[in-house]
Amino acid sequence: MAVSEEECSIAKSRSSPSSSSAPTSSHTSHYLAKCVLRGSVVLQVAYGHLRSPSSYDVVFAKETSIELVMIGEDGIAQSVCEQAVFGTIKDLVVLPWNDKFNARNPQMLEKDLLVVISDSGKLSFLTFCNEMHRFFPVAHVQLSSPGNSRHQLGRMLAVDSSGCFIAVSAYEDRLALFSLSMSSGSDIIDKKIFYPPESEVDETTSRSVQRTSITGTIWSMCFISKDPSQPSKEHNPVLAIILNRRGSLLNELLLLGWNIRDHAICVISNYVEAGPLAHNIVEVPNSYGFAFLFRVGDALLMDLRDSHNPCCVYRTSLNFLPPALEEHNFVEEACRVHDVDDEGLFNVAACALLELRDYDPMCIDGDSSNEKSLSKHVCSWSWEPKNDKSSKLVFCVDTGEFFMIEIAFDSDGLKVNLSECLYKGQPCKALLWVEGGFLAALVEMGDGMVLKVEDGRLLCLSPIQNIAPILDMSIVDYHDEKRDQMFACCGVAPEGSLRIIRSGISVEKLLRTAPIYQGITGTWTIQMKLTDPYHSFLVLSFVEETRVLSVGLSFGDVTDSVGFQPDVCTLACGLVHDGLLVQIHQNAVRLCLPTTDAHSEGIPLSSPVCISWFPENMSISLGAVAHNMIVVSTSNPCFLFILGVKLISACHYEIYEMQRVRLQSELSCISITQKLLVERRSCSPINKVNSSVATLPAGVDLGYTFVIGTHRPSVEVLSFVPNEGLRVLASGTISLTNTMGTAISGCIPQDVRLVSVDQCYVLSGLRNGMLLRFEWPPAHNISSPEESIPSPFSPALGNVDTILSNIRAANSFSSQMSAVNLSEKTMDGLPVNLQLIATRRIGITPVFLVPLSDSLDADIIALSDRPWLVHTARHSLAYTSISFQPSTHATPVCSIECPKGILFVAENSLNLVEMVHSKRLNVQKFHLGGTPRKVLYHNESRLLVVMRTELNNDSCSSDICCVDPLSGSVVSFFKLEPGETGKCMELVRVGNEQVLVVGTSLCSGPVIMPSGEAESTKGRLIVICIEHVQNSDSGSMTFGSKPGSSQRTSPFREIVGYATEQLSSSSLCSSPDDASCDGIKLEDTEAWQLRLAYSTKWPGMVLAICPYLDHYFLASAGNAFYVCGFPNDNPQKVRRFAVGRTRFMIMLLTAHFTRIAVGDCRDGILFYSYHEESRKLEQIYCDPSQRLVADCILMDVDTAVVSDRKGSIAVLSCSDRLEDNASPECNLTVSCAYHMGEIAMSIRKGSFIYKLPADDVLGGCDSLSANVDSSHSTIIASTLLGSIVIFIPISREEYELLEAVQTRLVVHPLTAPILGNDHNEFRSRENPVGSPKMLDGDMLVQFLELTSMQQEDVLSLPSGPPDTVKSSSKQLASSPIAANRVVQLLERVHYALN
Repeated sequence: MAVSEEECSIAKSRSSPSSSSAPTSSHTSHYLAKCVLRGSVVLQVAYGHLRSPSSYDVVFAKETSIELVMIGEDGIAQSVCEQAVFGTIKDLVVLPWNDKFNARNPQMLEKDLLVVISDSGKLSFLTFCNEMHRFFPVAHVQLSSPGNSRHQLGRMLAVDSSGCFIAVSAYEDRLALFSLSMSSGSDIIDKKIFYPPESEVDETTSRSVQRTSITGTIWSMCFISKDPSQPSKEHNPVLAIILNRRGSLLNELLLLGWNIRDHAICVISNYVEAGPLAHNIVEVPNSYGFAFLFRVGDALLMDLRDSHNPCCVYRTSLNFLPPALEEHNFVEEACRVHDVDDEGLFNVAACALLELRDYDPMCIDGDSSNEKSLSKHVCSWSWEPKNDKSSKLVFCVDTGEFFMIEIAFDSDGLKVNLSECLYKGQPCKALLWVEGGFLAALVEMGDGMVLKVEDGRLLCLSPIQNIAPILDMSIVDYHDEKRDQMFACCGVAPEGSLRIIRSGISVEKLLRTAPIYQGITGTWTIQMKLTDPYHSFLVLSFVEETRVLSVGLSFGDVTDSVGFQPDVCTLACGLVHDGLLVQIHQNAVRLCLPTTDAHSEGIPLSSPVCISWFPENMSISLGAVAHNMIVVSTSNPCFLFILGVKLISACHYEIYEMQRVRLQSELSCISITQKLLVERRSCSPINKVNSSVATLPAGVDLGYTFVIGTHRPSVEVLSFVPNEGLRVLASGTISLTNTMGTAISGCIPQDVRLVSVDQCYVLSGLRNGMLLRFEWPPAHNISSPEESIPSPFSPALGNVDTILSNIRAANSFSSQMSAVNLSEKTMDGLPVNLQLIATRRIGITPVFLVPLSDSLDADIIALSDRPWLVHTARHSLAYTSISFQPSTHATPVCSIECPKGILFVAENSLNLVEMVHSKRLNVQKFHLGGTPRKVLYHNESRLLVVMRTELNNDSCSSDICCVDPLSGSVVSFFKLEPGETGKCMELVRVGNEQVLVVGTSLCSGPVIMPSGEAESTKGRLIVICIEHVQNSDSGSMTFGSKPGSSQRTSPFREIVGYATEQLSSSSLCSSPDDASCDGIKLEDTEAWQLRLAYSTKWPGMVLAICPYLDHYFLASAGNAFYVCGFPNDNPQKVRRFAVGRTRFMIMLLTAHFTRIAVGDCRDGILFYSYHEESRKLEQIYCDPSQRLVADCILMDVDTAVVSDRKGSIAVLSCSDRLEDNASPECNLTVSCAYHMGEIAMSIRKGSFIYKLPADDVLGGCDSLSANVDSSHSTIIASTLLGSIVIFIPISREEYELLEAVQTRLVVHPLTAPILGNDHNEFRSRENPVGSPKMLDGDMLVQFLELTSMQQEDVLSLPSGPPDTVKSSSKQLASSPIAANRVVQLLERVHYALN
C-alpha cells in the first residue's frame, strides 16, 4: 500500500543552525516495535502442495506478511502459520513440481515451491519447512536494486503450466524470462534473458524506447502452453502480454517468443481490435493454445495455437448479464484503497508534496476516470483444479455477480457454456477454486467468504475475516473486562463495520454458571467406551467431595449411578476398559460399572457395581488411568504400582497388582498415553501433513508408555510390557539457572505430557510457572526394525534435529524392591538422556497441561497465571494466549451439541467455551453500513459514538450515531444536512459534562491545491449534547432487532444461571463474529439521545478538532486553526480566542497539557504554545523533514509520535530548556524512526507494563527494565492494511542488548528476511539517513522460536559490520551474550503483548 519509491523519494531535510545543536529530549527514545495483529488484506492467493506432496495448501499474500491456510471439509479457512516477510510482496505464484526436477534435499521432493517478487529486487523461491513450521528461501535471483521503481523488474509474475519457465515484468517497458534448471547441484535458474537487453538499460530512456517494440505499461501476461504430444525439437516458450502504449486508447495483445538457442526474444504477433479496453489475459488450462482476453464489457476466447495468427473463436458480452444493483469503474476500484479517507485527499496531497505528474501507471483515462462506467468487467477469476475433461472458470464481475464458463473439446469441436448468475455479493479482489468444490473469495476492503460449488450454484459457507482498512480506533477497558479492548472503524461502504478487537485466540463464551463451585481440585471428562466420539461424564473433584455429571443436553448429577465415592477428593479418574470407570483417591483405587440410569450403555442393575483396591498401610498421592492399565504412586514410603483389571465373572472384576517399584524420589505428576491412538483421528488436521507413520524413539513402542515427573527434579519416560515388566526409556534432569548463575527454585514438574507430531518430545510444566521441552538425541530417536513392535502411536514423519552425546542418565528407580530386576532387563543404550531444547516462563503459578484430545499431536492448553495454547506442531516452544480470564482448571468437553467445547474453572464458576478456530482473527463484528470514519467511547453512557459517511440514505449521506458495544445496536443518531460530510469529532468537557464537537465539509470536490494549499471551501462546526432520555411509554425499549437471529441451545440447562450468547444467521455468512441484536433491551435508565446545541459555518472544511486544557478546544479550517471555548460553560455558545496559520492544509491537531502539535500536508509537525494572557499562538518548533502526516500523538510536551502516508513512523522530540529563546526555525530532533511498510492512520497511547509477575516475585535477576515505566508510554498504531502494531519503550541497556541480538538474527539463515531484503535498508526506508531506529520485534521474537542450541548458534555469530552496531553498544556486541538473559527479556514482551 506504500507508494512507489520513485514517487515517494524522501524530501530533503530543512537544515538550520539549531538543528544540530539542539539537545535531545531527556525522555527515552528507545522503542521496540511489534506487530500484534497482521494485516488482513489479501492481495494475492496461491494454491499447491506446499507442506507435502499430498497436502492442499492455500497461501494468502498480504503485502507485508504471508499466511498458509487450509480449507477444511466444513468449508472453514484455518490458519496454519503466518510470518512477516520484512519487505513488501508485489506478486506471488506457485511453481508446480516437475518430475524432471532434481530436489535439492529429500524434504523438497515432489513439493511445490512459492515464487515471490518483492521490493528487495529479487526473485525468491520459497519452500515450507514442516519442522520449523514456516517458509524458508531456497534461492534468490537478483532482478534490480531494492525499492519500488516502476521501471525496475518486479511488478508481475507468470509461470507456465509445466513449471519450467517464469516471466517477470516491470510496470513499464521491461520484462525478463527464466528457465528452470533440471540438473542437480546447479542453480535453480538455468537460463535467463532480459528485454530490452541489460546493456540498453544503462543508456538513456529515449534511446531504449526507440530500440524496443515493448514500450508502455504491461497490464497482464501469461504463458501459452504447447501440446506435449506434438513433436518438437526444442521447447521455446510463448508469452502473451497486454500492453498499453503511451498515448494509445486501446491495449494490444502481444505474443512474444523466446528463442532459447539464439538467446533472443521477438514479437511473434500482435492483436488489436477496436472496442472495449482489454485488461487481462488468462490461459485456459489443458487447452494448449487457448486463452481468455478479458475486456471492459466483454470476454474473448482467443485461439493462440498458431502464435503468428491469433484469432477470436468465442465472444460473450458482460453487459447482457443479469442487471446489477451498482456499477463500479475499473480504474476507480484499482485505486480506491488510496482514497478511503477524505475523498481523494491522499492522492492530491501526495502529488503536491512529491511533485508527481501522474498517480498510477494503470490510469490512462485522465479526468474521465472518475466517471461511472456503464460496462461490467471481470475483476477476479479462478479455474477448477485438476479437471482434464473440461475447463471450468468461475469469475466475478465488478458488480459482485459470480458466473461460470465451461469449455469442452470433443469431436464436434469447441463448446463454450456460460451459466446464469450463481451468486451475488461484493466485488472480489481474488478468487481461488480449491479441492472439494470450495471457492475462496477475497474482498479488498471487507470480509471475504468461502463458497461451495454445488448443484450449479454457489453457497456461502463461512467468512474470511478482513478488518481493513482501519480508519480509526478507540482503546477502552470496557465494563471491567480486566483487559483493554479496541473498538475500530473498519471497512468502507457498503461493508463498513465496527469491530471489537481482542488479543489472543478467540473464545466463544457459551455459558457460565453461578460462582458456587468453591474448592475445585480437578476436572476430567470420560467416555463410556474407548471408541465413543463424545464424552459421557464430567467429573468435578473438590477438597472433600466428588461429583459426576452427565454430558449432554443437561449436565445432571449422576454420581450415585456411576458409583464414584462422593465423600472423597478424587486424585485421578478415567476409562480402563469399555464400560469400566476408575476413580483414584487417597485411600483406594475404585473400579465402577455405571448403571443405565447414568448411561444407556450401562449395566441394567439398580445400583452400580464397585470394586476397590487398597494399598498396604500407605496413602496414594498420584494416579493415572489408561486402557487396561492403572498407575498410582505413594509417598513416605515412595512406591509406584502398576495395576491391571481382569474379569472374574459377569459384572465381576478384580484389580490386581502387576508390578511394584520402590522409588528413590517422590513423584510429582504422572501422564499415560492412550493405547488405541493409532485408531484415533488427529484432533488437528493442520498438524497432519504426511500420510506415512514414523517410528518412535527406541523402546517407546514396546508396550504401555507413561511419563512421570519427580522431586529430584526430573522427567522420565517409562514403558511397561506385560510379562516383562517396567523399564526406564529416557530421563531428563531439570537444573535451571538465572542470568546471575544461581539456581532457579521451584523446578519440580507439576504436569508432563508426551507429544508426537513431526517428532517425539516431552512437554513439562513446572510449579514455578515455567514450561520445558525435552527431546530425544538423534542417536536414540528411531527404533531398530528388528526390535520394533506394532506401535500404538501415530506420529508424523520427522526426526529430532538436535545433537547430544550418549550419556547414560541416572533414573529415579531402585531395583532392590522391584518385582522385576530393572538392571537385567535394560536394553542397550537405555535409558537415554533427554535433551532440554527450550525453556519459557509463562507465569509464576504452577503450569497444568490439558491436551485438547487424547491424540499425541493434539494442541495443549497450558494453565498458569492465564491460559495459553501450546502449538505442539511448532518448532521449539510456541504458545498463544487464549482470550479468557485466568483459570485454575480446564478440560475438553466433546458433546453432540458442542463438539469442541472446553470447560474452564474461573472465579468459582464453570465456564463452557469454544475456541473458534474458524475465526482467524479474534474480532467481533457489528455491521453498520456506510464508511465508519471516527469512533469515541462515551464513559457516562457507556456507548460508542461513531461518525459514518457514504450512507445509502436519501435524506443524508453522513451521520453521527451511538452504538451499544454489547449488541451493536444503533441507539440514536444525528443526521447531517444533505450534501454535508462528517470529517472529525471529539468529546470536549464543558463544566462537569462532555459534549461532542463535530467538524464537517459542505463542499464536494478537491480540498487541496496541487501546491498543498487549501482550496476555498466551506465547513460547519457543530456542538452536540449526549443526553439521557426518560422513556415513559414502557419499562424498556428494544433497539436494532435483526431478522433471522437464532439462539444456541444451552447444554447446561440445569446448572446454568446465565443466558447463552446469540448468533446471527441473517447476514451474508452466519458466523460467530456476526453479533445479533435480537432481543437486546435497554432499560429506560440507559436510553440516550443526541441533541444539537450549537452550529455555525466556517470559512473552510473543518478537518481537525482536539480538546485543549480543561476548558478549550482546537479546531482547524483550511490552513488556519483556532483556540475556541465555551463562555460561562454554555455549550450553546462557542467563542474563538486565537488563530494560528500554517503554509499548507492542516490535517490534524493534538495537544498535551500546554503544548499544541499541528500536522499539515507538507511541512509535517509544528509545535505551538498558547499564551492565555495575550491570547496569541506562537510557533516553537518545526519538523526537520517534509512529510504528509497521517496521524500524530503527543507523549508529553516535548515528544511527538507521527506517522506519514509513506509507511513510516517517527518519534520527534525537543527540549523545553531553550523554549524562551528559540526561533521559529528551530527544528525538532528525530529520536528514532521505523518503516512499517504500511500507512498508520490512527495512533493511540497504550497502558500496559511488560513485566512478568515473576519479576517481582524473583526480585529481579538483573537491572533490565528497571528505569522505564511503559505503562503510559506505549504507542499503538492501526494501519490501512488492518495491522495493529505496538511500540514499547525500553531502557538503553535493553536496547543495546536486543540490538546486538537483532544484528545477528538478520543474517542467520534461520531468521534472515525470507525475501532477501536488507533488513536495515527496509526498516530505515523513507527516514532521514542516520536517524536512530526502533528495534524490530517481529525479527527478535523469532529468537524464542529457536531451540537452545540454535539460540547459542545465533549469538555466536560475529556482530556484523561496524556500521550496524552503534558505538555505545560495541562493547556489548563484542562480549558474549547470555541466551537466557535475552529469552527472559523477550518473554516479558511476549507475555505483555498476549
